[in-house]
Amino acid sequence: MRTALALLAAMLFATAASALSLADISAKDAGGGLREALTQGAGKAVGLLGRQDGFLGNPAVRIALPENLQKVEGAMRKLGMGRQADELVTAMNRAAEAAVPQARALLLNSIRQMSLDDAKGILAGGEDSATQYFRRTTSGPMAEKFRPVVRGAMAKVKLAEKYEQFAGKAAKFGLVREQDAHLENYVTQKTLDGLYLMIAEEEKTIRKDPAGAAGKLAKMVFGALK
Repeated sequence: MRTALALLAAMLFATAASALSLADISAKDAGGGLREALTQGAGKAVGLLGRQDGFLGNPAVRIALPENLQKVEGAMRKLGMGRQADELVTAMNRAAEAAVPQARALLLNSIRQMSLDDAKGILAGGEDSATQYFRRTTSGPMAEKFRPVVRGAMAKVKLAEKYEQFAGKAAKFGLVREQDAHLENYVTQKTLDGLYLMIAEEEKTIRKDPAGAAGKLAKMVFGALK
C-alpha cells in the first residue's frame, strides 16, 4: 500500500511538474511527505486540545452550554445561578480535554489505511481535504472511544447531576422546556467538532506555510505543491 500511494503521488506531481516544480521529488519522498504532513497536523491538534485548558481556554473550540440553556443563561444568571452555569461549562470542557488523547492512535491508523483514491482526493482537493478524510474515516470509532472517557470525567464532578439541577430550576421558572438533553452525547460530539476544527487549522497552516512544517519531506512536498 505504501508503494502504491507513493506511486500515485508521484504520478499526480509529475503531471503538473512544470507548473509545480515537483519533477525532482521521488515517488518515495512524495508518499512519505504526504504521510508526514498528515501525522504532524493531526498530532499537533491532539496535543493542543488534550491538555489543561485545551478546550476551556480556546474560544474557537470552547464547549458552551447546550443550545436550550444558552437561550436562558442570562436570565438564570440574574436569578443567582451564575456559579452553576460556570461549573457546567468548566466540567464539560474538562471532559473533552480528557477524551481527546484517545484520538491519536485512530488518526495514525487512518493515515496508514489510506487508499489510493483517498490520497488522490487529499493531494488534489481543497485546503481542508485531509481534515474531511479524517472526519469520514474516524468520527464513528472516535466517538466510541471518547464516550466512556467523557462519561467518567462527568461522573467525577457529578456533571449530569449539576446539569439536571440547573435545567430543572430553569424549567420551574418557565425559561426552558422540561426535558433533558443527552449531555454525554452532546459533549462527545462537541469534542469531535473541536478536534476536527483544529486539524483543519493545522492543515491550512501547512499548506499556506510549508517552511513551517516540522518534517523535511512535508516541507519539500507541500512547498512544491504550493
